[in-house]
Amino acid sequence: MGATRHPTAPSDRHYDWLYVYGLVRPTTGQSWWGLLPTVSTAAMSAALAEFARDEGIDATHRAVIVWDGAGGHTSGKLVMPAGIDLVPLPPASPELQPAERLWPLVNEAVANRSFADLDALEAVLVARCQTLRADPTTIHDLTCYGWWPSDAPLAIRN
Repeated sequence: MGATRHPTAPSDRHYDWLYVYGLVRPTTGQSWWGLLPTVSTAAMSAALAEFARDEGIDATHRAVIVWDGAGGHTSGKLVMPAGIDLVPLPPASPELQPAERLWPLVNEAVANRSFADLDALEAVLVARCQTLRADPTTIHDLTCYGWWPSDAPLAIRN
């Protein structure tokens, strides 16, 4: 008795990707979302530039971003818009990153589904991100840890 043979058929297996970028202001639940075709230092630079434009961040209207040490976040080639300051988290500490709590919310819209093409996926993700942006209470409740600092300006004493 010979080896069992299975029928073969040609197939065109390939994958297309779409990545969600998200930032959150935990104290208010305000969120910003972007979709890009890749994860890279150049894509992160583009996302940050768009975020700064959308939110009016510049040298006089500043923002602090807390983030992890992912490769695209730490590259010397990352272009940081004026007005954005970074506070790095300790290595291997995703539980300290409020934005990590956003991804299950995004995944709800696409879990266990297939899409005919990237346009169909993009339509669902855009709608989901718009829904989340319009629901700051849900975002706040998931991302504003008890120890997170308030947005009150710091008093400077001489």
